[in-house]
Amino acid sequence: MVGVTEGFLVTAREQILGDIRRALGRAAGQPPLFEVAPLGSGELAAPSLRIPRSDGNLFVNLFVQKFENLGGKSFRVRDTSAAVPVIADLLVQKSAVASNSPFLRKCGVTGLPQVHAGFSERDELKKACSAADIGITSVDYALAETGSFVMLSSFNEARLVSLLPPAHIAIFPRSLILANLDQLLSMLPRPADQTSSMVLITGPSRTADIEQILVRGVHGPGEIYAVIVDQD
Repeated sequence: MVGVTEGFLVTAREQILGDIRRALGRAAGQPPLFEVAPLGSGELAAPSLRIPRSDGNLFVNLFVQKFENLGGKSFRVRDTSAAVPVIADLLVQKSAVASNSPFLRKCGVTGLPQVHAGFSERDELKKACSAADIGITSVDYALAETGSFVMLSSFNEARLVSLLPPAHIAIFPRSLILANLDQLLSMLPRPADQTSSMVLITGPSRTADIEQILVRGVHGPGEIYAVIVDQD
């Protein structure tokens, strides 16, 4: 598009830039008010991380509060032997798929008759997760400040188990509960060096894109549970 200004032809781009200059009270050719440092001219300042120092029990309590505020349901058990009895009601007349996490084996979850585990082929795992009512995993970390699970994609924790079934149960030791994202990044500053995908799961899947009506379970599990083991 071309216009005419004071006898000169101007393009649409020049017209737009001219309008912006006039709105800013500036003239063509005027130098910028600040200089942008070229790439490689210096190092960025070290990031400032905010990691509160507190009793681990407070982190557990805060995680439970935030997690349940988001619509999750949490259970806290004494040791690994108490994990299976707590989730027994959730597994009644349900089929479940478990990840390859060693902690689930330690808890006895993979030995339950309604739980399918030990998958090594992606296609078999995908088929099982598509048909399962519940996906059971551990976590790599949990964040108290936001009530989030941190999942690093790996052979032990395939993403399909936590994302495809309509319900998700995460069983993990309390020692994996961190204060916040800052503490996670202080421990894992370069996640891509360890995994192809780091996922933070914060509450059940939900969306309000359609007519601003909240709907759960559209992009992932509509139900989410946390079983926190005090002594692992």
